[in-house]
Amino acid sequence: MKFGGIQKTSLLDFPDRISTILFTVGCNLRCPFCHNWRLVLEPKGPFLSEREALEILKSRKKYVDSVVITGGEPTLNQDLPVFLKKLKDEGFMVKLDTNGFFPQTLKKCLPYVDYVALDVKTSLSKYKLLGAEDISAYLESVELLKNGEVDYEFRCTAVPWFVDEEDVEEMGELVKGAKLFVFQQFIPEDTLDESFRKVEPYTKEVILHFSKLMRRYVKKVLLRI
Repeated sequence: MKFGGIQKTSLLDFPDRISTILFTVGCNLRCPFCHNWRLVLEPKGPFLSEREALEILKSRKKYVDSVVITGGEPTLNQDLPVFLKKLKDEGFMVKLDTNGFFPQTLKKCLPYVDYVALDVKTSLSKYKLLGAEDISAYLESVELLKNGEVDYEFRCTAVPWFVDEEDVEEMGELVKGAKLFVFQQFIPEDTLDESFRKVEPYTKEVILHFSKLMRRYVKKVLLRI
């Protein structure tokens, strides 16, 4: 594996923990509102190798004992489970961020992660606008988490037009029975599609309304806005 970047300290990305974030490169989707699009379209070295990443992590272990693997899309890498095992062998808590389109890799990762955040970007009917023609693999990942034992959250960035009342209802049906759903605020900065840099984010009141709709489907809803 190779990594396109590292954030040595984060107080936000791993619930209730201080973590280091490793960013993988490449993604199967092309979300117009993506902020990490350079990791997808223009990944430029020098890249961080597994060995270098582990050395950095071990040198900072007295300050940070948790690691978040995000992207891009980490599960594009079939060797990801092997790297996650190395992190667990070193005693790190591990969180994985994923878009859910590679369930076979995700399944192999689950023995070595403590928390998974799976994106619910929009209603299933709109996923084709993100570059996903076939969503069967995504549906498999959703069920994998709902029926598994690893702690998880489904999370949605509330992007106007991609997430409206009707979409929230459809998303609720998708994740029905889940333990946690999180709404995040959309920030119109440096997006893949420049037109989304001019999109006005939803107000807090609108996202609160979305959360009330979602509470009919899941056990708990959190807001990060």
